[in-house]
Amino acid sequence: MGYVAVQGGITAIENSEKLNRYLRSRGDSAPLSVLQIIEQMGLLVDKVMGEGGLYSAFHAALAIKQASGDPLEAAFLLRAYRSTLRRLADSLPVRTAEMRIHRRISAAFKTIPGGQVLGSTSDYEQRILDFSLAKESEDARREAVRAFESGLVDNEETLHPEHFRPVIDMLRSQGLADKAPAASTEELTDITQESPAFPMERSGRLQMLARAETGGVLALAYSSMRGYGMVHPTVAELRVGAVRVQMPHPWRKGAVVTLGSIALTEVEIVASPEKSEGDEKPVFPMGYGCCFGHNEVKAISAAVLDRAMRAAAPHAPAEDAEFVLMHTDGVESSGFCSHFKLPHYVTFQADLARLRSMRGTDE
Repeated sequence: MGYVAVQGGITAIENSEKLNRYLRSRGDSAPLSVLQIIEQMGLLVDKVMGEGGLYSAFHAALAIKQASGDPLEAAFLLRAYRSTLRRLADSLPVRTAEMRIHRRISAAFKTIPGGQVLGSTSDYEQRILDFSLAKESEDARREAVRAFESGLVDNEETLHPEHFRPVIDMLRSQGLADKAPAASTEELTDITQESPAFPMERSGRLQMLARAETGGVLALAYSSMRGYGMVHPTVAELRVGAVRVQMPHPWRKGAVVTLGSIALTEVEIVASPEKSEGDEKPVFPMGYGCCFGHNEVKAISAAVLDRAMRAAAPHAPAEDAEFVLMHTDGVESSGFCSHFKLPHYVTFQADLARLRSMRGTDE
């Protein structure tokens, strides 16, 4: 659909753009650098990269600065820029089982292979404003970094990916969870090249959830958690870390080339067991969510919706794939909402004339 601004009074529009830049630039503070945004607003950068569908911290931070901190507008800018880029090649599927772990927890089991790795989280902090940040100096910041780094213990041996066997494998080995989906021999859906069409393959649904607006995904997932649906999840495993991006070697058959690594958040949830049909034994239904960067709420919510949209008899909004996917795209929905600010003189005059006719007056 892609609603964007239309041409109007060109002088007024140009002056409005100048005013917008002025409001962002005025004041006595030093200009906010793109590097500062990357280093000090990492979670916001991750969110914009995910919703913009482009893994580039520099371009996401630049979009945040240009949008004066509005994440929806920044995602719109980033996605528009992404559409201008040439596609060079397709990478191989990333191997999240080989993720370089930054954080990894399970709410289903106390003891898991490799152990729980708490990593960086604000889950256990008191939500109290830290007023010392208002007067944070460069010296204080450097001292905080030095104090932390000096207390680090070398635990390299305990964090190798091979030590972290996926938690869900324990359930699958006992036949208690959904089997892993078989590798598809068909060409996967690419939502950046094809218009959404329903019913949509699961690959397309997961792509749209990965690029969806965090608040929209959370809202619909929360509706299912509260009872407007059938999914009250248990997090089997949540992983945050870096995975290698690889592609086939251009001329060495069977060899691969590692291009670099990207940060991902991956979640697998289990839902309440359901009655099975025929002679099949009941198992835990699974849900999966994955997105760029560190965004746990989005990944959990996506996993809930992934499971909800595979309900045998959909009856709730969160179980309707078209409803979910077409209403959680932040760029699409914010664009549609914003287009109501544009002139609607003709349609309103028609409604006004119709109302006067209904009232029996031509005033």
